[in-house]
Amino acid sequence: MRQNLRRNYRREDLKTNYYIDGNTVRRLEGEPEERRQRQLEKEQEQKRRQRRRAARRNREREMHISLGYVMFCTTAVCLLGMVCVAYIYLQSGITSKTENISLLESQVADLKADNDAAEKRIDLSVDLDEVKKKAFEYGMKYAALNQIIYYTVEENDFMDQYSDIPE
Repeated sequence: MRQNLRRNYRREDLKTNYYIDGNTVRRLEGEPEERRQRQLEKEQEQKRRQRRRAARRNREREMHISLGYVMFCTTAVCLLGMVCVAYIYLQSGITSKTENISLLESQVADLKADNDAAEKRIDLSVDLDEVKKKAFEYGMKYAALNQIIYYTVEENDFMDQYSDIPE
């Protein structure tokens, strides 16, 4: 049976068509260029069909999503959402703390300004010449050279006195 099919197939391949050109001249219908052209067209059509089939298979494959992939995507989206919420929460905390720090700094600046103003008022309200006159009236005198004792302080700018200063 196979041999018969092969023979029939070969006979169809060898079959040629004729047509009349002019009054009695016979020529082959398919010249070599036309045959090549038809062969190229057939090959191109087959390639197009294969591409269409492959595209259809790809589309069908893309339309089918597994449960594991859906769960993975859902988990990833949830984690991303939690990270975004945590970021926004931390950012708002930083903003509120920055505002609190600037408020406290402005309060410190106001208190320093008030303190400096009060110190100037005190300094201007005391008349040192009047204090000197009153001190002389009560019997105070300037210190003599042998009464002055000098102390050096290395790291602190104050000194604690634990006993009386010798005379």
